[in-house]
Amino acid sequence: MARLVLEDEDLVLRLSWRERLLARRREVRVSVADVKDVRIEPDWWRSLRGTPRGGVCRPGHCLGERRHAHGRDFVAVRADEPVVVVDLWPSAPFARLAVSAPEPDGEVVRDIRHRRVGERP
Repeated sequence: MARLVLEDEDLVLRLSWRERLLARRREVRVSVADVKDVRIEPDWWRSLRGTPRGGVCRPGHCLGERRHAHGRDFVAVRADEPVVVVDLWPSAPFARLAVSAPEPDGEVVRDIRHRRVGERP
């Protein structure tokens, strides 16, 4: 199961071995300074935008990159679980990270909110 962790000044989305195979990547790493906003979305499907480009997207489960008019997102979401949605500034490699989390009000979300620079014009 994918999870968000903070490492020094980076926010890292780590994937399980199975997710690594499906998404064809080991992790997604962005600077905490690139975080514009972080929120919890109770409905998993609301965190998705655009069309899948790599990875797997089936009913109730979506993993991989999604492209849309404003850039690309990386998602690792499952039905019936809330999603941590991290919106990023344009300097980041993705516009959004979305990760299902059984307990989204956990320590990582609070730490991201506390540590993010996020106050850009």
